[in-house]
Amino acid sequence: MLDDFMTRAALAGVGVACAAAPLGSFVVWRRMAYFGDATSHAAILGVALSLALQMSIFAGAMAVALGMALTVTMLAGRGYGMDTLLGVLAHSALAFGLVAVSFLSGVRIDLMAYLFGDILAVSRGDLLIIWGGALLVIGLIAWRWSALLTATLSEELAYASGIDPKREQLILTLSLAVTVAVAIKVVGALLIAAMLIIPAAAARPLARTPEQMALAAALTGGASAVIGMQAAFTLDTPAGPTIVCVAAILFALTSLLRPFLKS
Repeated sequence: MLDDFMTRAALAGVGVACAAAPLGSFVVWRRMAYFGDATSHAAILGVALSLALQMSIFAGAMAVALGMALTVTMLAGRGYGMDTLLGVLAHSALAFGLVAVSFLSGVRIDLMAYLFGDILAVSRGDLLIIWGGALLVIGLIAWRWSALLTATLSEELAYASGIDPKREQLILTLSLAVTVAVAIKVVGALLIAAMLIIPAAAARPLARTPEQMALAAALTGGASAVIGMQAAFTLDTPAGPTIVCVAAILFALTSLLRPFLKS
């Protein structure tokens, strides 16, 4: 079954959706869209370092994404607005990554594949990494679900409940870095944030509880990946952007139906 590249692509898309769905819900609830953007843009610098040091792309992308997320967390509240800080770091990391790639002599790299993904080229080894990362993220979020929800609702309530909001933020940061690292092969660095945010936003009108929203986001993301991949194969369009387009269409549909769904 895994000899079929379409089957591998479908499994990869669903794996990324499963990793991104619960995390994307917290990104939406905490209004952290730019945070995801900054972390995903930093992954290109991780790709350049991985190629230069001849190490795993997954390891390099995760290390730099985690470093970026931790940097943002440490610099927050030091005189700059969060949107300004994230904008500077996101675009700087992307620029340094692209410049670093240009210095790699003797290394052939399909930059478009890392910017926009190449889901149809996913291998069996990639599937193991994607699903391993997805299971790790799901496990972390499930383990800290109640604490994460409390910290998201109110830091004061979290402290009163004996929960450290900074620790929960660190868990989200680690989960985000893992998701970025496993998703870069599927949708690329420029579209990872879209797969975090759009399925979760599309799922919001469908859910009445946080758990329902995370599940609906996973289903929406998985459907977007499978339908988008099939559409890209049929229409001969880029797979990553097509997947995001399908997710955007689903978001538009649930937004239009929101008054009826909430009645």
